[in-house]
Amino acid sequence: MMVPSALKKQLAPVMQSGFVIKRSVFQNCLELYPMDQWNLLMGKMNKLNRFKKRNNDFIRKFTAGVKTVEVDTNGRLLIPRDLVGFAGIEKEIVLSSAINIVEIWDKEKYEQSLEDSPEDFAELAEEVMGGDDFDFDGIS
Repeated sequence: MMVPSALKKQLAPVMQSGFVIKRSVFQNCLELYPMDQWNLLMGKMNKLNRFKKRNNDFIRKFTAGVKTVEVDTNGRLLIPRDLVGFAGIEKEIVLSSAINIVEIWDKEKYEQSLEDSPEDFAELAEEVMGGDDFDFDGIS
């Protein structure tokens, strides 16, 4: 895949370190982590007690199919075939920012994921972000 020039500019500070690409836990898409973000996540996961079967099973499944990738000098990122298959990527792709990672989607699957009714999203937003324990500094 060709990395769009605008995204390359945003990723420039982390481009030399490389990236990790993996299957998403909740969707049929891929997640592209800058190496520093991946290392932070692995630091947290490394604190899990590996003598608990559920922790061990989670780590195994979470890291299944993980690959290290780099953007080449022509601005291309090679997505391994097994991950292309997992995400069902056929022709067109969508790159979606997800705060500290980039999601890589088959275009049709991405559009289907956004077709939830506005009411469903409103309920989700209230449930996730509407709690009293979350401080937005007045941002809504």
